[in-house]
Amino acid sequence: MVDNYDSSEIQVLEGLEAVRKRPGMYIGSTSERGLHHLVWEIVDNSIDEALAGFCDEILVEVLKGEIIRVTDNGRGIPVDIHPKTGKSTLETVLTVLHAGGKFDNSAYKVSGGLHGVGSSVVNALSEWLKATVYKNGKKYYQEFHRGKAIADIKCLGETDKHGTVIEFKADEEIFTEVSVYNFETLDTRVRELAFLNKGLKITITDERGEEKVEKSYCYEGGLKEYVQYINDNKEPLSEEILYFDKSEAVTVKKPHGDELVDVEQVIGVEIAMQYTSEYNSCIYSFTNNIKTHEGGYHEDGFKMALMRVLSRYAKDHNMFKKDEGFKGSDLIEGLTAIISVKHPDPQFEGQTKTKLGNAEVKEIVSKIFGEGLERYLNEHPAEAKQIIDKALMASRARIAAQKARETVRKSPLDSIKLASKLADCRCKDPALSEIYIVEGDSAGGSAKSGREPEYQAILPLRGKILNVEKTSEIRALQNNEIMSMIQAFGTGFKDEFDVTKARYHKVVIMTDADVDGAHIRILLLTFFYRYMRGLIEEGYVYSACPPLYKISAGNGKNVDYAYTDEELEKLKKDDRFKNAKYDVQRYKGLGEMDPEQLWETTMDPERRTLLRITVDDAIEADHLFTTLMGDEVDPRRKFIEENAQYAEIDA
Repeated sequence: MVDNYDSSEIQVLEGLEAVRKRPGMYIGSTSERGLHHLVWEIVDNSIDEALAGFCDEILVEVLKGEIIRVTDNGRGIPVDIHPKTGKSTLETVLTVLHAGGKFDNSAYKVSGGLHGVGSSVVNALSEWLKATVYKNGKKYYQEFHRGKAIADIKCLGETDKHGTVIEFKADEEIFTEVSVYNFETLDTRVRELAFLNKGLKITITDERGEEKVEKSYCYEGGLKEYVQYINDNKEPLSEEILYFDKSEAVTVKKPHGDELVDVEQVIGVEIAMQYTSEYNSCIYSFTNNIKTHEGGYHEDGFKMALMRVLSRYAKDHNMFKKDEGFKGSDLIEGLTAIISVKHPDPQFEGQTKTKLGNAEVKEIVSKIFGEGLERYLNEHPAEAKQIIDKALMASRARIAAQKARETVRKSPLDSIKLASKLADCRCKDPALSEIYIVEGDSAGGSAKSGREPEYQAILPLRGKILNVEKTSEIRALQNNEIMSMIQAFGTGFKDEFDVTKARYHKVVIMTDADVDGAHIRILLLTFFYRYMRGLIEEGYVYSACPPLYKISAGNGKNVDYAYTDEELEKLKKDDRFKNAKYDVQRYKGLGEMDPEQLWETTMDPERRTLLRITVDDAIEADHLFTTLMGDEVDPRRKFIEENAQYAEIDA
């Protein structure tokens, strides 16, 4: 440690050095999410050209060697000399933080990305970046190495094209955890962007495999087609998708020097919605194409108008019985809605900066959506009655479920029924405690005997739990296995869920390594996703990986376990077994393992393998859960047919 703290201890990082020194400050992390964030910063620039009306095609390519190339047919990044830097504007945009055309709303009325940070950050965190610009009948080119220009911009001749091509390779000195792009992650976001920007064609290709993969998306219906996509495996109350699209001017106070001045802003509101016969709601919101996971004032305005308009309609048409009324949860049951706001100066709040904090948006969304919904209900009385009836059923079910909820609020150890099943751990620190959800008394017995009781709890379940995708809340709460889990976890559920009350920070699903085990696992995950999504979002839910085989030789002196058929074949060639007479035991279930085997293969923190369950994209997760676990058979059959080659068949 230095005793003298003077000017020599102060580092001044020039240019993009600060980005390379602390990349997490600019892209969140250097994990897989941060790696993919580089792609979105470049794609967002092309999207901004589309929002401004100058681009209708974007191509995203994943090339061999984990190289990304993004091409658009927009106006092209300016190439003339910038008056402040004395360098080309292209070089300025790619090497100077906060250099961009999105600050005064003259070049772009609305935009996503990081407001002038994105392109330069991508350049700084890339081993190399190549920029090609087609503009004013000329083709320009410039190359960069770890954020610094190798040479000045060059004119390579004439062209009839217009647009920008950015090609880069992420720097493996920065992205040490992962440097391989996940095509599904990229593909999902590209499709989402196409839905959010109607008429924009986005193509994504992957050239890393033996055969090139190419997918193109263009949705003239925009958000209406997005809702249709989400609901394609659900039964709608009405085939029509309600759609509202309008802009509204608002005057806000903005700082100008030492004064606050009135500034007029035009805010665009686009909403698509449809009710289905489902019990779960799917409401997703976006601001300038950025997904607002934590909601914000645009969602608040939507829900406020929904309550105001539907309650007034039901009252005016005498649809309430005595003392009946709606709560917010009644009106969103079975609702799929996409809310997209375009704002010239969005302010984001919340833990992950994905909550819209512009207060003026609430009133605007409420006004635009409320007027449109009221007009629709008055013009479509039959459909209006379907919506109100759906909400009334939800309201009555909510009241019926309140008594069951009272039982849930009891402490888990106060319940005789639960106490007889739950083998709790001694540790009371949730961060150190873990609970294993085990199917069957046999496996539960082995787990209880083989566990470390100081910090490992065991909750055995009998058979397969109820499929909550197909049932109401009141039926779910009448299920003993579901009640046992809710009481054991201590978090409450659905609207009352509070992750800070979780009694365990590891909830481990431990099922047999066969088809039945996989089915139980998906039933449990469906329950967690629908009733306790916060457990998944906080990273508390895991899947254990029990072995399929035990191989032994030398009268038990040499023992090992294989988790796949491929691993077993490799072990057979191992020096311990290849020249010996070995025995192979195929585990049909966890109950076949004695406590010691279960501990050393599946529960010992030093040797076990746990897979953390994550939700990278809630919309895709919702779509998949409904496909696999919902009432509609055709979407499930189609999914199985398309993915049959990936399935593991248990003989």
